Amino acid sequence: CAPPDAVVWPQAVEQVQELAALCHQHRVPMVPFGTGTGLEGGVNAVQGGVCFNLSRMDAITELSLEDFSVSVEPGVTRKALNNHLRGTGLWFPVDPGADASLCGMAATGASGTNAVRYGTMRPNVLNLRVVLPDGRLVHTAGPGRQPRKRAAGYDLTSLFVGSEGTLGFLTQATLRLHPLPEAVAVTTVSFPTVRTAVSCTVQVLQAAVPVARIEFLDEVMAVACSRFSGLELPAMATLLLELHGSRHGLAEQQRQTDEIVRLNDGSGLAWVADPEGRGRLWAMRHNAWYAALALRPGCQGYSTDVCVPISRLPDVVVETKQDLQDSGLTGPMVGHIGDGNFHCLLIFNAQDPAESKRVHDFTQRLGRRALAAGGTCTGEHGVGLGKRALLLEELGQEGLDTLRSIKTALDPHNLMNPGKVL
Repeated sequence: CAPPDAVVWPQAVEQVQELAALCHQHRVPMVPFGTGTGLEGGVNAVQGGVCFNLSRMDAITELSLEDFSVSVEPGVTRKALNNHLRGTGLWFPVDPGADASLCGMAATGASGTNAVRYGTMRPNVLNLRVVLPDGRLVHTAGPGRQPRKRAAGYDLTSLFVGSEGTLGFLTQATLRLHPLPEAVAVTTVSFPTVRTAVSCTVQVLQAAVPVARIEFLDEVMAVACSRFSGLELPAMATLLLELHGSRHGLAEQQRQTDEIVRLNDGSGLAWVADPEGRGRLWAMRHNAWYAALALRPGCQGYSTDVCVPISRLPDVVVETKQDLQDSGLTGPMVGHIGDGNFHCLLIFNAQDPAESKRVHDFTQRLGRRALAAGGTCTGEHGVGLGKRALLLEELGQEGLDTLRSIKTALDPHNLMNPGKVL
């Protein structure tokens, strides 16, 4: 961990502007901080400077039930927002697992279990209020605007979504809200192979079943989750599927899904509709990180984050599992299989230089394997510190030079979160 030289806690956007202008005048690096749940070292102050802890800016404003939108400041987390929305019939569905800052989720281009139905952060952000490195204020879609679509000029909102704090401070995000489903059902299904699990997923999507979540656990992860959460899962490739809809429509979705599961040799299918039962299943999935750590007590973990076209997912997963075995590494797999995004949760002894090097080498091979399959080195965690070399391979020199030109135009002195992404 690289600590900053100082930490400030602004409570209003005007204070962020004043502090940014002061740092800019004296050429002091600035590092935005929301809740610190990012996984790619984005809040490490690698060049020192001032950390802007924005957690005390926690206003929820401009809630419009008719427009399905709300504005939040950086201190508002996804759970806090959904608690605030309770009773309105609306919710914000992007769920990366951690109770992250919503502005931080925008900054990293976060995703999660619901992305297959509701999308990632990018399409769910309508406007951003950004303090630029020199203290100027910009609204990416114009002050007070929240249109559902727009074709006016360059898409500044999408530019700042995923910028990882390198272009400015996201001090407010206007978000797209969604209606709560009338009925929800979830099930776990076991498959004899990874390939049959992926085939089932593709066929469910091709059948236009409006599935909300399709999560994948390999057999190692299934066993780890069983032990940690006390739920019985076979040591097999496993899918967790969740359906959203009306009560009448949900029955038809379940019938379609049951038929596709049987055609792909799935077993153990049993739908759970009550909130407590569904909560237990998703708590098991969200605790996968801790379940993996429990496989080797006292060790540390690192999560990979590649994303590939679904058609290439079976081959990439099988090759990756063989690579794990050949490398002698512990790395159970979980994935948002509906969009081709999966993670190896690598559990290793950080005090062992040889094992640490094997982990590093494995992550580089995995990133390049994803790129060779037409995918990306990061589906939702971001580039941060560890994937900068892979970003060059993914975008090419011209693409990276274009990013550098944008960075230079907005932050010519490289003060915003230096050392990250580029």
